[in-house]
Amino acid sequence: MTIALAGRTARQDAAARPARRARRQARTAALFLAPFLLLFTALYLAPIGYTVHQSLYRMRRSGLGLSAPTQTFAGLGNYATALGDPAFRGSLLRVLLIGVVQVPLMLLFALVLALLLDARSTMFKRFFRLAFFLPYALPGVVGAIMWSYLVAPGLSPITAAAHHLGLHLNLTSDGMLGPTVGNMLTWGWTGYNMLIIYSALQAIPAELSEAATMDGCSAFGIAWRIKVPMIRPALVLTTVFSIIGTAQLYNEPAILHNVAPNLSSSYTPIYAAYNAVDANNFNLAATESVVLAALAFVLSFGFLKLVQRRGDVL
Repeated sequence: MTIALAGRTARQDAAARPARRARRQARTAALFLAPFLLLFTALYLAPIGYTVHQSLYRMRRSGLGLSAPTQTFAGLGNYATALGDPAFRGSLLRVLLIGVVQVPLMLLFALVLALLLDARSTMFKRFFRLAFFLPYALPGVVGAIMWSYLVAPGLSPITAAAHHLGLHLNLTSDGMLGPTVGNMLTWGWTGYNMLIIYSALQAIPAELSEAATMDGCSAFGIAWRIKVPMIRPALVLTTVFSIIGTAQLYNEPAILHNVAPNLSSSYTPIYAAYNAVDANNFNLAATESVVLAALAFVLSFGFLKLVQRRGDVL
């Protein structure tokens, strides 16, 4: 009987050993994840929650406004104020228009450059890779300052060259502000997206291109029928990054405003939010930030769902 009891205990211990090992592994994983979760909560989730909280309140002054303002619950009142502002609605539509036109053109340029770098016949690949990536390596503010001088009336060599050709070109006019900002974005971010796409191209086995060449496929056919379909996840990734980046557009309009006074102080949503901060209306700034974040989320998530519906695998 003692032997049977010992055998049963040994079997129970053997059965419980995997469970104890799993719990020990779970505790170890939680210990390693704890610093990340703590920083993620403190630096990401907490600011988002605080911003949403501030967007639901507004500062109210009583009497002659000499006393300290009090914070009162406004519900969705700030959202109604923000969305009821024609200037803020115009900034949202302006960012959408720039994104619809500029993002596809920029990614097309990035794809073409990446394919050219990946081609076997391309010479001086290291030089061209560095040259294409260099605009992104420059700080965004420095690039915006450089372009502000290149398009400033009276200083622009582009305008001077067009004048010699009999063209009266003003790159800071109301009708040209959108293309000018889009050109600045394309110049600064094409190299970054090109590098991501080029890295994806490097992962394609060379045997596929060699087999297609032996079958008589042209270089264009190899690029279009083999390479582009195989780097769709990289194209999707760069598109999502570009959508989010366009929604956060601020540096270029803020710098360009110095040479183009006709550029509105609420040209983009973030520009409008900064103006609200300057006016000490922090609740309205928080509201506009939440609206912009929601817009970026809807656009990026909607694009991902559209891609998945068409059968692309990320």
